[in-house]
Amino acid sequence: NCLLLLFHVFFLQPEKDVNGDTLWVWCYPSVGSELRQVLLSKCCLTQDSRNFHTFVFGQFCRTWYYITTAEVQEPTALNKVTHFSIAVTAKDFNPEKYAAFSRILCRMYIKHGSPVKMMEAYITVLTKGICQSDENGSFLIKDHDVRKAYLAGSIKDVVSQFGMETIILYTALMLKKRIVVHHPRIEALLEFTRVLPALTWHRKDWSILHPYVHLTDAELEDLKKCPGYIAGFVDPDVSNRSDLFDVFVNLSDSVITVSQSAKEAMAMGKLHKEIGQLIVQSAEDPESSDSQVIKDISVKTKEILANLVALANECEDSKITLEGLKQHHFPPATENFLFHLAAAEQLLRI
Repeated sequence: NCLLLLFHVFFLQPEKDVNGDTLWVWCYPSVGSELRQVLLSKCCLTQDSRNFHTFVFGQFCRTWYYITTAEVQEPTALNKVTHFSIAVTAKDFNPEKYAAFSRILCRMYIKHGSPVKMMEAYITVLTKGICQSDENGSFLIKDHDVRKAYLAGSIKDVVSQFGMETIILYTALMLKKRIVVHHPRIEALLEFTRVLPALTWHRKDWSILHPYVHLTDAELEDLKKCPGYIAGFVDPDVSNRSDLFDVFVNLSDSVITVSQSAKEAMAMGKLHKEIGQLIVQSAEDPESSDSQVIKDISVKTKEILANLVALANECEDSKITLEGLKQHHFPPATENFLFHLAAAEQLLRI
């Protein structure tokens, strides 16, 4: 299936020349003007040269983009170019796969100064799943399993930073709420946000991740189509956009805030404390790997979901109602959580 996904790939090469101008040089196949504008805004060639990012990734209109930017060192075939970016779009989330592939393409472009060799490499990967050359390195699709991408970040680092407050992130994800994360450094945003979907491992859904969003109409309209998401912003003005989030994470200050409108659904109780303690204990265990921590959280999540399904099975049409929940005399915060979780898992009778 990975080979099929590469049909969605295109290359774009904005170049910055010695005069400081950025040019859209080459693209295969064609790309719509809206996506083109988004890609140009993400590649650092159009920004201050101090903000040089070798690799960024994100999502727009259900298309993942991976942008690698290289500096051209003399002597090279690109004698009037100082920097260039290669953007690859795909339908799958796998930053390491596309970073590795893009690095090879960058080396080819620097050496030959022409997209022809890159197209040859692309076709080889498409047909054989491999691209090899002595001078530019090798790339094998089979080396980049999607599970590796899902487990690439560190859940232990997240818990180390936020401790018991990690339960707020877990609850927000379980209830499919909107999480906005702000940090002035894009690298910190990408590293932190990509880990969060692992808190709800049972869904294995990274489509909720929008790690690099600008406050533009096109990107915000795209974001608002998602019922729940994790969205990363470098712009500090996002903190004033309460219409965009239920939970706001100020990553540089390690502060998590629940919006007024989400406080009822996000009310914490004994069950939350129990889950929070499990998360912290697992993450603080020096013997536990990140994947073990995710497994520990997932086991607890499956237990909660199994109980929820059992409650649903007692009800007509296997759909939970508030009246049905009240008959079990749960503590108020637990009842509230289960009610909103049933809605998120489509087990609620509307």
